[in-house]
Order: sequence, then C-alpha cells, then structure tokens
Amino acid sequence: MEIENMQAALLKEFAGFEHLIISYSGGIDSTLLALLAQRVLQDKVKCILFDAPLVPRRAVKEAEENARKFGLSCSIIPFPILENEEFRKNSPNRCYICKKQSARILKDQAEKLGISKIADGINASDLNEYRPGLQASNEEGILHPFLSTGIQKKQIRQLAQDCGFDFWNKPSASCLASRIPYGDEITVKKLQIIEHAEDLLHYMGFSNLRVRLHGKIARIELMPEEFEKAVNMRDKMLEVLQDCGFSYIALDLKGYRNGSMDEVL
Repeated sequence: MEIENMQAALLKEFAGFEHLIISYSGGIDSTLLALLAQRVLQDKVKCILFDAPLVPRRAVKEAEENARKFGLSCSIIPFPILENEEFRKNSPNRCYICKKQSARILKDQAEKLGISKIADGINASDLNEYRPGLQASNEEGILHPFLSTGIQKKQIRQLAQDCGFDFWNKPSASCLASRIPYGDEITVKKLQIIEHAEDLLHYMGFSNLRVRLHGKIARIELMPEEFEKAVNMRDKMLEVLQDCGFSYIALDLKGYRNGSMDEVL
C-alpha cells in the first residue's frame, strides 16, 4: 500500500469514531496517531500520558512539550505499577501485567469521559518482536489503528516526515524496566541508576543507546558507528558510569537493538 493510501485508510478509520482516547507516550507512533486522529476528530481526541518511574523524566517532559506544541489535549496520570508485586518480580510476562493494568486505567478514564474507543500506537513491525503486552491490550479491547491498516514502523516515520513533523526520525524508546534481566527484581533505585547513566551518555553525544543492568555490570548498547567514539571517550565513560554505581563497564559488540533481553527466552 502506498503511503498516501495508508494515510487515507487511517483517516477513514478515525472518521468512524465519535470520540477517541489515545494512549500517548510522546514517541513517534502515538504522537503521529494522535495528530492524524486530531485532523478528523479535532477536540474529540484526548491523550493520556502515564507517569511512572519506568518512564525517563526527559521522556515525560518531551511528551508534555509535544502535546503543547501540537495542541493535543493531554492528561498526565500517575501509574503505580511498581506497587504490583508480580510486576516487580520481572517475569517474561512483565509487559502483559503492565499493559493489563494500564488498559484498565484507560478504560476507567474513558468511562468517566463518556468515550468508548481507546487506541494505541502498536504497529505491524511490533509483531516481529516479543510483545506479551499486545495480548493484554487486545483482551481489554484497545484498538491498534496502525496494526489494523498494516502500517510498519518505517512507514510511520515516512508518514510523519511527509506530514512535515520534526519528530519523524526520533529514536525508539522503551520503558526502563526493559534494561533489567528477567528474574531480577525491578526497584525504583535500579530504574534511577539506569536513567541517570543513559542521560549522561546522551549528554556525551551518543544517539540510540541502552544501558542494560546486570548486577554491578553496565552492558552498553550503542550504534556500531559510534563504537570508535566510545573507545576514544573510554576514560570519560568509565568515570561517569562508575559514578553511577557500576563496578564494570562493558560494550556490547552486537550494538544497539530493541529487545536484547528477550534473546535469552
């Protein structure tokens, strides 16, 4: 399907709704979804942004800024997922537990607002990854317009670029819990260490990256083209990451990739 036809299919789907809630993270997927829905439904689109220790502070701030910039109606709701003991145990079913709880909050909000439709930014490319949260969303009746129209991640970027949105090449993001190996307890302290370490590396000029936490070991995933830069900045990287509390710093030679913790499943 051509890009123009994909956009037309999305707009047609939105035209069938009276009102819509978007599960909004500020990432490229949910932001584009909200903006396209807004073209059709105007002020009948409501975005809900969950705020939890799983979400980097810079991501929450950017999401708020984008919502204001594009005139999106956005409510920020605390998400107490770390109160859930089963989630904190960090089993491979972690995302299912998280999405189940977040979907119920979205449905509660929708009921209060008198809105029957809720959508998220899941797309066709997500089917190629381990996504137990998708099952939970489906069970709770969350809609996936990108998925139902067969739109993949690269096409979302193309759509956003064609629409003139400056976030079209924004790096992919994921919750901070994805940096912790399955079976290791998720704690606020661990999440804060990871967030601080990634913020420092971003500040040093690295682009797409992950700091995976393995006890006292930081396994750094960078884009392969930035390996040489990392070696040249080795001393500074060691300094800042050891200040975060890591005893050992390792560079993953496979480089940055989504879902590397799922490779052991």
